[in-house]
Amino acid sequence: MSGHDKTSIALGIDIGGSGIKGAPVDLTTGAFAADRVRIPTPQPSTPAAVARTVAQVVGSFDLPADTPVGVTFPAVVQHGVARSAANVDVSWIGTNIELLLSEALGHPVVAVNDADAAGYGEVLYGAARGSRGVTLMTTLGTGIGTALIVAGVLVPNFELGHLTIDGYDAETRASDAVRDRENLSWEQWAERLQRYYGVLEDLLWPDLIVVGGGVSKNYEKFLPLLHLRAPIVPAQLRNAAGIVGAAALAAQGAASGPVPADPRTSA
Repeated sequence: MSGHDKTSIALGIDIGGSGIKGAPVDLTTGAFAADRVRIPTPQPSTPAAVARTVAQVVGSFDLPADTPVGVTFPAVVQHGVARSAANVDVSWIGTNIELLLSEALGHPVVAVNDADAAGYGEVLYGAARGSRGVTLMTTLGTGIGTALIVAGVLVPNFELGHLTIDGYDAETRASDAVRDRENLSWEQWAERLQRYYGVLEDLLWPDLIVVGGGVSKNYEKFLPLLHLRAPIVPAQLRNAAGIVGAAALAAQGAASGPVPADPRTSA
């Protein structure tokens, strides 16, 4: 990684149900400092098996032992501990992700919910960069992930994909998977999104809404159909958002709760 100041590098790891991806991140720009590495998630995806795979990903990069590692995880992550398990083995519940992986890797580790990491990445380096006030990040995919960042401070585990709206769990009506499964037109799906985002606006009064997930690349087909008080914009970092956000949070040493500093200004 010649040409990069290693003091401004942190490693981001994105643990998903099908793949474990990682890359070192230049915290001054939010760009990858080396090509991303992806290894399939082991099956069954037990803590020990995943830890070995994460170690493989980390080992593929030449990094100093004190390089912080940020890990996104598909669960509620409270002070480094998994409190739920989505698309990974149920044995993760109650596991201290940070302790397990720091021992396996020999690096300091910060663990964070995957939507939280993506939202924070967008605030620092993406579509919400420079935005002040309340930013709401939503990811539309198999389900709906959400993250809330208030004046640059991440509010952890702010899961609003399962809000009950009109008697339905929101993501069972408005996720991208439902659009595909029910063969909804963009206009039909936008009606459901309008209802969902309208409720979120009335609850939170966000200053900006960022929409991520794979479908965001088709944003021009549905975002213009929404009529909200706040601007609603597509995510910019795409699939890199989780890795970038996790790396930034790791550099700050804060898995949850108030985030004290912006890594772009703390060298």
